[in-house]
Amino acid sequence: MPAVRGPRAARGRVRAMALRLVTDFDLGKDVLPWLRAQRAAAAGAGGRGGGAVLTYYYLSGVLENNYESLRVLNVERNGNIIYTYKDDKGNVVFGLYDCQTRQNEHLYTFEKDLQVVSCSVNSERTLLAASLVQSTKEGRKNELQPGSKCLTLLVEIHPVNNVKVLKAVDSYVWVQFLYPHVDSHPFPENHLLLISEEKYIEQFHIQVIQEDGNKVVIKNSGHVPRERIAEDFVWAQWDMAEQRLYYIDLKRSRSTLKCIQFCADENFNLMFEAPLDISLSDSGFKLVNFGCGYLQDQEKLSKYLTLCVFTNRTGSLCVCYSPKFDSWEQITYSVFYFHKGYSKTFTAALGSAHSQVTKGITFLILVNYYLAVYLPGHFFHLLNIQHPDLICHSLFLTGNHEVMGMLPHGPLQSLSGSLVLNWCSGKLYRASLNQSYLLRRLWDTRLDCEKMALLHCVLSCGQDPEFLEAQIIQWISENISSYYSFDPIQEFIIASSYWSIYPETSNMDKLLPYSSVLTWNTQTFPEGLSSWPLTCVSVLPPLQEIPGISLVTEEITLPLMKVHSIKNYWEKLNANLEYVKCSKPTYTITTT
Repeated sequence: MPAVRGPRAARGRVRAMALRLVTDFDLGKDVLPWLRAQRAAAAGAGGRGGGAVLTYYYLSGVLENNYESLRVLNVERNGNIIYTYKDDKGNVVFGLYDCQTRQNEHLYTFEKDLQVVSCSVNSERTLLAASLVQSTKEGRKNELQPGSKCLTLLVEIHPVNNVKVLKAVDSYVWVQFLYPHVDSHPFPENHLLLISEEKYIEQFHIQVIQEDGNKVVIKNSGHVPRERIAEDFVWAQWDMAEQRLYYIDLKRSRSTLKCIQFCADENFNLMFEAPLDISLSDSGFKLVNFGCGYLQDQEKLSKYLTLCVFTNRTGSLCVCYSPKFDSWEQITYSVFYFHKGYSKTFTAALGSAHSQVTKGITFLILVNYYLAVYLPGHFFHLLNIQHPDLICHSLFLTGNHEVMGMLPHGPLQSLSGSLVLNWCSGKLYRASLNQSYLLRRLWDTRLDCEKMALLHCVLSCGQDPEFLEAQIIQWISENISSYYSFDPIQEFIIASSYWSIYPETSNMDKLLPYSSVLTWNTQTFPEGLSSWPLTCVSVLPPLQEIPGISLVTEEITLPLMKVHSIKNYWEKLNANLEYVKCSKPTYTITTT
């Protein structure tokens, strides 16, 4: 075991935030210098009379110091990032940043002044799908087909060949290529999802052939087969990593969540249906993770509901929901733990009515079995989604805490796994818990409820367990005389053993206890009692003693599985649902 370092030494090298965001991509640093270099190269070639390479020709008109139009459009399954900008003539340029080679590539240029709604490229970078709307500048003629507002195009880009019109309609359209598994054959068929503002989703089957060695063209471009995937929906979310489509329909005024899984053989299955006890009838049309949509006004996020679905490899299925703000004094959000059979609704006080909320609430899933929920400047919550019934293991930081000032104030979007995108700044992060900060808080906090939560958060990080255990042992030894409403030695032994075995052992949470503290109640120890035997009875203070938080727990209807034979995540989710059906709930319906 390494030498134990004191808490102050450890605290001197950490940033004051529980959430660590490591920049994986920065539009200003990874793309902008390349654009300027290409412009300079093209200008130099032109000055020598040699002419610029065709790919660079379109970049030569970009203004040296004017890149306000540069923005991220989409992040594909393989991590590649599509971006766009306009040159000084108003032409729309598409580029791609390869996350593996860290290189940029020019994809295509539309020589028209258009606004981009959505864009996606196939895994071979031979086809580009884009939806565009005509410019709103006064005095400009309609540059699209007569009578249409949105034009959806399919472009052959290896090399640049033909352009096919998929849709020319008076509504907005979003596009997303499906990405096959690594061992799949890249040819001969590509699959493209088309999501319409008219509340339907179609899948196009695009066959391609190779000509003249490397020229890829669309086969039978006059007729591209399509099929209807979903209709009558009001909300949809795309999971790029797992190739899943979640959507909600409102048949008979009832909100029902459905999920379609696209498989390696290019088939798709409706996996489950789950009723949602929320009202979406007047919430309008919203998409999540279908790129940075033309209609997604980030400044208005706080005025609309927030809804997103999160899963992890252990078979968890969470739906996070925050309704429209109806008060500047408090905010309410709900988490539906479908893998547990209940929901929890949290109400957080925001303080003064004059402290208005200008940004929306953010939900981020972390790989360490935690859900981060925060509102910049107001609160930061870490919810344990693996054991949500043990609410005392969730961390609630509220008020003018130092952590609030360190979190990005721009809206963040959780993509998949640990990836987080800030659309406004064009930065892609990898998110994780800040282990050093959590250790610091463990030493500094006075609340037993925070000590309990921090102890479990730190141990779940799984980084350098020997150093962690040494730090926690030192914390316990230096505070052994302090009054606790739980036994820190007992809790440390149980939690440390659990997290050391959990990653390699299936269903560990059903075989061994995760904690000695199971529920909240008001029982306290007799005065002067400093130690006690092992127990499974809760001795923590009630939840209302966490400042500014109240909670309601309610039973919900379990999802109805439509397919049972698929492995991996779906097998684990189905096992969790069967376990809930066969076991008695460990929670009670409470209001505080």
